[in-house]
Amino acid sequence: MHGWQLQMWSMHWAGWLFGLAGLVLLVVIVIAVVRALPPPPDLGRQMTATEVLDRRYAAGEISTEEYEERKQRLARK
Repeated sequence: MHGWQLQMWSMHWAGWLFGLAGLVLLVVIVIAVVRALPPPPDLGRQMTATEVLDRRYAAGEISTEEYEERKQRLARK
């Protein structure tokens, strides 16, 4: 091989290596950013009976007496 051909061949592989290294670096950065984000809220989770009762009381849908009675009934279960 001539000197310039060898140089062109080595430049070709160096380009591939730098491109691959850049791609790996990009993937590592994306993974780090995704892991640093807070987890999404659990929108599909069902509320417990106590949570529903607390929410209804806080919203003023039930009286204090009814809240206390239902809370005691739930505690007995």
